[in-house]
Amino acid sequence: MSVTVRAAAKFNLHLGVGAVRDDGFHPLATVYHAIGLYDDVSVSDADRWEVVVTAEDRIAVHEVPTGDDNIVVRAGRALTEHHGIGNAARIAIHKGIPVAGGLAGGSADAAATLVALDRLWSLQTSDDDLLSLAAELGSDVPFALVGATAIGRGRGEIVAPVADNGAWWWVAVGNEQGLSTPSVYRAFDELTRGGSGDPEVPEPLLAALEKGDVELLAEALANDLQAPALALRPDLAQTFADAEEAGALAVQLSGSGPTVLLLCRDATHAREVAGAMQALDHPRVWTAPGPVAGAHVITY
Repeated sequence: MSVTVRAAAKFNLHLGVGAVRDDGFHPLATVYHAIGLYDDVSVSDADRWEVVVTAEDRIAVHEVPTGDDNIVVRAGRALTEHHGIGNAARIAIHKGIPVAGGLAGGSADAAATLVALDRLWSLQTSDDDLLSLAAELGSDVPFALVGATAIGRGRGEIVAPVADNGAWWWVAVGNEQGLSTPSVYRAFDELTRGGSGDPEVPEPLLAALEKGDVELLAEALANDLQAPALALRPDLAQTFADAEEAGALAVQLSGSGPTVLLLCRDATHAREVAGAMQALDHPRVWTAPGPVAGAHVITY
């Protein structure tokens, strides 16, 4: 028997970053948004933990670990330890989320693994316990479980859904050269001299989501990591310039980058913008709707 779970990429509509805490983490006030780029995770019983990775075209997976250091194995072991069982599994990941791009593909895989193994072994883990396990695995993993649009606080691991009445369309523009998240946070600390206080989620963004107003949303997008990321990777400024030329309503770095998200008016506009970006020599381009569901079983 095998179980397959689908999990989505995330985009931070808003990413507010505060001063670094004593534990080394920065307090965040973010608005997560799940977009329609997906990884599928299939699990089956095995004598030992095993990871296999494949991918859609244009997605490189050579950086994805296939040993015990992959987050999906940590997710599986966390679940077995929680239930006091000694099971193991073969975990096959088929990636449709660009790797190391600020879209939380690894977190999506971890969330999918928790859901898939819970179903495979009929563990009936409570939602609260799944969220707790997810938070131990990484800041973005709880949101990958719940999906849609949600506020994230703490390190981002404390999530609460928000009203989102939009049917948004995005163009994701990838970049072959990665960007280290710790490096971006260090650059943020240098640029802001450590940040200031606890960040808040802006009301205009929440109002734009509730109204489903794309023009208001375009005005409300914000990412405190964008400036430090561009300081480290000034070449990304050309992507922003090209996105404006292509007709995007708004342009924003996804998380710590380097993937850039372009807000579009509708599906037709997204296809037009994607084509224009490809014509401007950006081959790694995807269109995606949002919001979409969190990790969910698709076959079993």
